[in-house]
Amino acid sequence: MIRPLRLGVNIDHVATIRNARGGHHPDPVRAAHLAAAAGADGITAHLREDRRHIADRDIERLANEIALPLNLEMAATEEMVAVALRHRPHAACIVPERREERTTEGGLDVAGAVERLRPLVGRLVDAGIRVSMFIEPDPRQLDAARAIGAPVVELHTGAYCEHEGEGRDRELARIVAAAAHAAAIGLECHAGHGLSYDTVKPVAAIAAIVELNIGHFLVGEAIFVGFDAAIRHMRALMDEGRRGSGA
Repeated sequence: MIRPLRLGVNIDHVATIRNARGGHHPDPVRAAHLAAAAGADGITAHLREDRRHIADRDIERLANEIALPLNLEMAATEEMVAVALRHRPHAACIVPERREERTTEGGLDVAGAVERLRPLVGRLVDAGIRVSMFIEPDPRQLDAARAIGAPVVELHTGAYCEHEGEGRDRELARIVAAAAHAAAIGLECHAGHGLSYDTVKPVAAIAAIVELNIGHFLVGEAIFVGFDAAIRHMRALMDEGRRGSGA
């Protein structure tokens, strides 16, 4: 039996375009509604500490107006924990964050911050929020995520997407092995970062991965074909990759 593969659509960069000029257009909440109509299974939004794209009001509206599960990407800070506890999203994905980075650069070092992260994760889990850790495809990080009580991991696919040829094959093999390890130790496994039409099918074929989170590419492609068409084509490629795996 083929396991279903969920698509979470990240709408951050709709807000990036809005914020470039100010005002209310384009509206990321409208984008979330369009994503739902196009076949998305969830909505992802990263509330950064500097509010460079998604704003607090966006999170409030998404939590109140969108029927799909909301995945709040957030740094491991008291401020962001307070936001999550106030809005109670379906999920919270803990990511590394540096003010000077353009986008998230690599996975969170869970293994190096177990004692700091464990109580934070516990508070979110106790509130009924499904916590995931955004990490490199590294068994050490997977084991640490399990040790702190996170039920979900999201594997960083950035290196896989950036490489070509043998380098990409090596990175894909790391993701395959990490996903298998996640399943073996009882973690739900997601993946994301940098995925495009050209790179999504091999990741979609990995049986242990149950969700992909994709944003920047879809928002960029929407300029040329529209958000609905971009999401539907990505959904079709994901499904094609999944069927080909026999998962």
